[in-house]
Amino acid sequence: MKEQDFSLFDFNREKLNQKDSPLAMRMRPETIDEFVGQEDIIAPGKLLYRAIKADKLTSVIFYGPPGTGKTTLARIIANTTQSQFEQLNAVTSGVADIRNTVNEAKSRKGMYNKKTILFVDEIHRFNKSQQDALLPYVEDGTVVLIGATTENPYFEVNNALISRSTVFKLMPLTDSNIKDIILRCIEDGKKGLGMYNIKIEDDALEHIVNISNGDARSALNALELAVLTTEKNSEGLICIDLHIAEECIQKRAITYEKKGEYHYDTISAFIKSMRGSDPDAVLHYLAKMLYAGEDPVFISRRIVICASEDVGLADSNALQVAVAAANAVQMLGMPEARITLAHAAVYVANAPKSNSAYMGINKALEDVEHKNTGNVPLHLRNNAFKGAAEWGYGKGYKYAHEFEGGYVDMQFLPDEIKDVQYYKPKANGEEFKMKETYESRKKK
Repeated sequence: MKEQDFSLFDFNREKLNQKDSPLAMRMRPETIDEFVGQEDIIAPGKLLYRAIKADKLTSVIFYGPPGTGKTTLARIIANTTQSQFEQLNAVTSGVADIRNTVNEAKSRKGMYNKKTILFVDEIHRFNKSQQDALLPYVEDGTVVLIGATTENPYFEVNNALISRSTVFKLMPLTDSNIKDIILRCIEDGKKGLGMYNIKIEDDALEHIVNISNGDARSALNALELAVLTTEKNSEGLICIDLHIAEECIQKRAITYEKKGEYHYDTISAFIKSMRGSDPDAVLHYLAKMLYAGEDPVFISRRIVICASEDVGLADSNALQVAVAAANAVQMLGMPEARITLAHAAVYVANAPKSNSAYMGINKALEDVEHKNTGNVPLHLRNNAFKGAAEWGYGKGYKYAHEFEGGYVDMQFLPDEIKDVQYYKPKANGEEFKMKETYESRKKK
């Protein structure tokens, strides 16, 4: 087996690709020292920096939102390693592709004692069988795996692969990082836009930085569109003002996938903000979900759950408001449903809180599952059948409405748990009165 030759045709094709590629691809750093951002993992002296510099990389998974440098880091490794660098895309590659790559890696190692680094982009899209096909060769060192994913690998990648890799989490780039990348691109006459004589106004620059939301690719795409669609002025300059910038990046990039970690993080923050009685935070997370296209019916269900779980008996109207909102959402649809959702979410956030019913049912279920909770007392059993009286069913039962206040002091729980207390009322909102009544009855 010969090492793969890089022919003249390949060289010319690569050059054309570089010339015609989007700006974001052309501007990718080629060395680790050109890389911008992610100082927590890639700054000099850090583990990943040292491993790349020393060409001693072990299997890694880069996890983070789009435009934060996952593929760029893989490319830098490809440029600096003495190992053979191979790439698969999880969307288009199957088990056969994995096997072909592994077979070549085995031959390369056996004949040339040369390692193979395998970069798998969007590794979360590999199904279980594909991941299982790769696992033995990661384990025995046939390939060094570099995986890139926007999804939490602890959810999407099997545990065996995770345990054999180091997971590096990449964060959204800071505003300062994005600004540095844009200015570097404007000045770069080789790969960037330096040949265009660009002048970008401060407010236009700030707008692109802000709207890109830590995504370098989004920022550079907007900048390239602005430059290529703007005529030079009388001085031969392409001037990018705020109006042009707003046209080129009209919608803020939101990191949110309906089945990914950001989805779960955002809905978690939304629920916890309602529970914590912060309507401003509630509206923020609601807006973020709606903006990203989250299903309003899904959101309405979470509000209904919170109305019972966290507001509960402190304000029973919260459940009515939430259920009404859930019905209205299905009747209205977006965009009007946003108003109904906001109505219900803010009501639940502002309502007094009590989880007494929630905690009570959980404790009761736990006892039913794990304890001997006895049988229904005889006096509470159904006696509407022949022979019930002979068995003692219904004997001694007292009809509550025959007593003052409609309350009768009688044992309702089985003997085995007759003294248990599942309901522990809170002194919040409407439940305060319930608490007083409940405790006065318990004292009798």
